[in-house]
Amino acid sequence: MTSGADLPVDLAGIEAARERIAPHVVQTPCPRAPAFRDMVPGSLHLKLENLQRTGSFKDRGSLNRLIHLTPEERSRGVVTASAGNHAQAVAYHARRLGIPCTVVMPETAPLIKVSNTEGYGARVVQLGEVLDDSAVEARRLVEVEGRVMIHPFDDPHVIAGQGSMGLEILEQVPDVGVIVVPVGGGGMISGIATAVKAKAPHVRIVGVEADSAPSARASRDAGRIVKITSSRTLADGIATKRVGDHTFPIIEALVDDLVTVSEEEIAHAVLQLLERQKSVVEGAGAVGLAALLRGAITVGPDEPIVLVVSGGNIDVNMVSRIIDRGLVADGRLARLLVKVPDRPGSLAGLTRMVAELGANVLETSHRRGFADISVGDVEIVFTLETRGQTHAQAIVRALEEREGLVVEEYT
Repeated sequence: MTSGADLPVDLAGIEAARERIAPHVVQTPCPRAPAFRDMVPGSLHLKLENLQRTGSFKDRGSLNRLIHLTPEERSRGVVTASAGNHAQAVAYHARRLGIPCTVVMPETAPLIKVSNTEGYGARVVQLGEVLDDSAVEARRLVEVEGRVMIHPFDDPHVIAGQGSMGLEILEQVPDVGVIVVPVGGGGMISGIATAVKAKAPHVRIVGVEADSAPSARASRDAGRIVKITSSRTLADGIATKRVGDHTFPIIEALVDDLVTVSEEEIAHAVLQLLERQKSVVEGAGAVGLAALLRGAITVGPDEPIVLVVSGGNIDVNMVSRIIDRGLVADGRLARLLVKVPDRPGSLAGLTRMVAELGANVLETSHRRGFADISVGDVEIVFTLETRGQTHAQAIVRALEEREGLVVEEYT
């Protein structure tokens, strides 16, 4: 890594930002997470930024930037491009400060983030498939309407505001050894790394990206900023094609490692945080746990780890899909396709057997005309709630061996 000198943000700027925004943001808790002791080797703490007023860490940086506007700039109003969290933070604090606000969001932005942003009083324009498309329109509005751009990450004031997290973490977990941070455009990790490395240079800073949008990793590998072709990801809050001109040199100088995680790993981490920690966390906020669960980050057996849970703005329909997929992966939700004689009482007998084996029948259906079976048989499709893979497999064996039935499919 290069030297941290001459970077766009310093410790003094972050300390000043913290004082400036303190009355209007939440100093979020950073409790231990013993529920993950059997899954993560170190002593895990969660910096719960999903508890901010607008549901993410973006409250910090956006407010610090808005406070720096001159009276003339405030009268012109602001514009920003955001997939959702920055949009909500800018909209909320702009309304509180009496600043007109326009937000350009991708057409693919989660509905909850769009409705929340409108609810905070912003004019919302949806344009483009990805954030980069929205940014083009936001820049056009700067030229046409004279508004002031509030960049979601590549602005020293924004970076300094996010860095206030680093100061809080050092106070809340003084012996921290590793801080794990989600990475999109790099504003959050740049601010945290600047604050932490200035006061505790031994602490390791590890960034985590989605496999489908690894802009920081690609830029580090190339030794320069590169623009990637990103894909749709559950971690929409960090789906950025390019890191910032301000953030990249900070990442290069101060961030110890960058790792990536898959979509399945992100979904699993969201479910684990919901089940074990009782926390609703969006995909971007769960990438750090996903990396730890996979073992992508080396930690000592008792090393204190702080995982930044960056946001909790996730659509409830997405939560439902994640839960269902997670239950299927764990074997707690299973589907059986069973062939039985097509005669009265077959379904009742089969459901009774399944109940005796300790499973709960959630859904059932018959297949006759479209099934490749004898005219004297019927296929019954069961969706079952079980105790896990071992239990589900035991049910299949019992139906086949004890009852002589044919289980044609098990998923």
